[in-house]
Amino acid sequence: MANLTFRGGAGTVTGSCFLLETDHLRILVDCGMFQGKRELRELNYRTPLVPLNTIDYILLTHAHIDHSGLIPRFYNQGFRGQILATRATVNLCKVMLPDSGHIQELEAEWRNRKAKRRGEKPCPPLYTAVDAINCLHCFQPVNYVEEIQLDEQVRVRFLDAGHILGSAIIEIWIKEENKEFKIVFSGDLGNTGAAIIRDPTQVTDADYLVIESTYGNRLHEPMTDEKSKLKEIILKTISNNGNVIIPSFAVGRTQQILYELNSMVESGALPQIPVFIDSPLAVSATEIFREAKECFDEETLELLRQEDDPFYFPGLTLVRSADESRALNNFKGGAIIISASGMCDAGRIKHHLKHNLWRPESSVVFIGFQAEGTLGRRLLDGAKKVKILGELINVAANIYSLQGFSAHADQTGLLNWVKGITGKPQRVFIVHGESSESKALAELITKETGIPTTIPQFGEAYTLRAAQPEYVGIAEPLVVPLDRRQQLLQTISRLEQKLAELKAGLLAEEYEDEELKTLDEALQELEERVS
Repeated sequence: MANLTFRGGAGTVTGSCFLLETDHLRILVDCGMFQGKRELRELNYRTPLVPLNTIDYILLTHAHIDHSGLIPRFYNQGFRGQILATRATVNLCKVMLPDSGHIQELEAEWRNRKAKRRGEKPCPPLYTAVDAINCLHCFQPVNYVEEIQLDEQVRVRFLDAGHILGSAIIEIWIKEENKEFKIVFSGDLGNTGAAIIRDPTQVTDADYLVIESTYGNRLHEPMTDEKSKLKEIILKTISNNGNVIIPSFAVGRTQQILYELNSMVESGALPQIPVFIDSPLAVSATEIFREAKECFDEETLELLRQEDDPFYFPGLTLVRSADESRALNNFKGGAIIISASGMCDAGRIKHHLKHNLWRPESSVVFIGFQAEGTLGRRLLDGAKKVKILGELINVAANIYSLQGFSAHADQTGLLNWVKGITGKPQRVFIVHGESSESKALAELITKETGIPTTIPQFGEAYTLRAAQPEYVGIAEPLVVPLDRRQQLLQTISRLEQKLAELKAGLLAEEYEDEELKTLDEALQELEERVS
């Protein structure tokens, strides 16, 4: 018997974290950071459900921050167990987690400057770069397919998920008296036929399946079509003397785009044009990719055998320093700039958007998922103006979305993978998706396979055994309003209260000239957004 509590990635795309408790072990599968809307980000600060010093293992599916990003905070608060992950994931976390810690410090510094002006107490960062470095000694690399015995009752195995370098599907076997049952966590499943890495491994049997649903209600365009569209966008933008701005996750998507651009340049489909990778993390991650040949597919291995570096081509410049990055702001046209973060909420991409969004000759190409509440999502949804680094920017650039480059399987890919499990699960839990995506996938799986599905909510717990699962209850309810109307009504109520306070302060002449200027700018922006 085991209890499974959905601590994150339930009802949301980010914050993946699942607590599995057996007779003698407490295990977390993933330990991800919530990203996107403010209400979600605030969940990163919540009190843990169980004492962190009682968690024995973290099993990490891959290095992306929405799966690994709270490990340093948990370490700071007492976690001292082992973190099992593939070797490539361990190496990526060595650069990604300290980078995330640095971002947390910068964001806390920015918030505290504002708090100081309001006379409020400063707040510490979620965690620091030092916290991230300190937690790294807990990581233990494992090999794909190797079975690992955690105790007499529990054994685990990591299989290739085909999502990013080192990504894994995790199989967990649990003994129950004279029986044994198996839980499979899909992690993030990749696309079949994607560049660089191998296809997702097909699991053959499972008693319980926990599967992602990022694109549970969508189909990707064929990759050949997406490559052709990317080439056309680049050629058209360059001919108009604009820049092509590609917001990209530093790990996985950046290397995939480099691979495709390398192919286009070497085949003559693209002329030699300046391409800049403006992300120190992406540059470091690309070096890790070069060394992880055990994760490559046959096509990439063949390129290496021919001494063709798939991540480099004439015209490519790797940008590390802030001065080099700022110099790109003067690059008025004819370049491709690939920068993080992929959802445009942090990092150098903000500067490139600020200097290019207002230009009708430039293009912004999204190649990955954009969570609700992010700048990237607002741009994809058609925002006419956006605030970047304190300045209201007109959106005149061409905005494109090429989801065929996504590292997530689409609805068909997810369904086919479930159908490939010949030893059918008793139940499938649908996670890691917005409500419409999870609901569509759940209904389709049940319709096509007859397998019962459940869309667990944040904090829900289930007792799993060789027989049917039993619903335990909600250990910790989600405070995030998931209904958009209710969320908007609550936001409007908060604004009405704030506006009443502002009005009273203005009538009482409580504000200095500088504060009045700031308030005026903020209210003008709000008026622009809602008009």
